[in-house]
Amino acid sequence: MFTSSLLLATLLPAQPPAGNRPVVPLWEGKAPHAVGDASADRPHVTVYKAPADKANGTAVVICPGGGYGFLADDHEGKQVAEFMNGLGVTAFVLKYRIVQKDRPGPLHPAPLEDAQRAIRLIRHKAGEYGVNPNRVGIVGFSAGGHLASSAATHFDKGGLKNDDTVEKQSCRPDFAILAYPVISMEAGVTHGGSRNNLLGANPDAKLVELMSNDKQVTKDTPPTFIFHTSEDKAVLPENAVRFYAACKAAGVPCELHIYEKGRHGVGLGRDQKWTGGEPSVATWPDRLADWMRSRGLLTAAAAK
Repeated sequence: MFTSSLLLATLLPAQPPAGNRPVVPLWEGKAPHAVGDASADRPHVTVYKAPADKANGTAVVICPGGGYGFLADDHEGKQVAEFMNGLGVTAFVLKYRIVQKDRPGPLHPAPLEDAQRAIRLIRHKAGEYGVNPNRVGIVGFSAGGHLASSAATHFDKGGLKNDDTVEKQSCRPDFAILAYPVISMEAGVTHGGSRNNLLGANPDAKLVELMSNDKQVTKDTPPTFIFHTSEDKAVLPENAVRFYAACKAAGVPCELHIYEKGRHGVGLGRDQKWTGGEPSVATWPDRLADWMRSRGLLTAAAAK
């Protein structure tokens, strides 16, 4: 049950052993837009609580990439969560819905609802996780970057009149971090596999525009940090540029770093398995930490 899983999460040690992290379902019972009851349709978050001596009250939802067809949840999930823990940030690695044998596409709007629900859930349980509900951000890589940018441009204030108290929380992230993100769904710019899995082979033009998140930026889009590389051939850096330009036009604080070298999917840029031995990309997490520090996100803030 949902409630018992949440209770278990709060009773486990703050730093559980690797491989034994609390796993918290996003919904009690069947998730919205589920097509069945397989594990592919049961989204959850894995909790990486910041060490007590470092915790600063900031939290992030982490969305691994994978083209909406798999989840790169090690180098774009677990490793990122551990990096965030080192900064004093509590991390929640999101298992959102993707296309699988027992969960066919198109997926929309299920992944977005998963990301929105994760943000709401963290705010609802902020006191139990030791985080400040006004410092809940989202991080996304590749297709996970599309999901994170979707959460940063498609949100509501919550307060729905139903019996689900989690849904009363806002799903707007307080900040967004996008690493080599898919942003546009437009042919020629987007990542084809991500678009097909999310929207289908022949999506309506209005849906393509709706989920091209550079076209959905407003003044209420949260402050955003973006990292990409010029050599990325899987997800064109034009995606990052478009989102940056849209933020700039809307007056949204935004920082963009495009490295000359580096292939797609480098993660934190510090593991040769993913970087192919390119050393320069290893510095982008430092730029991210600087940005978070400059925005006061790494300064202690009491949970509420």
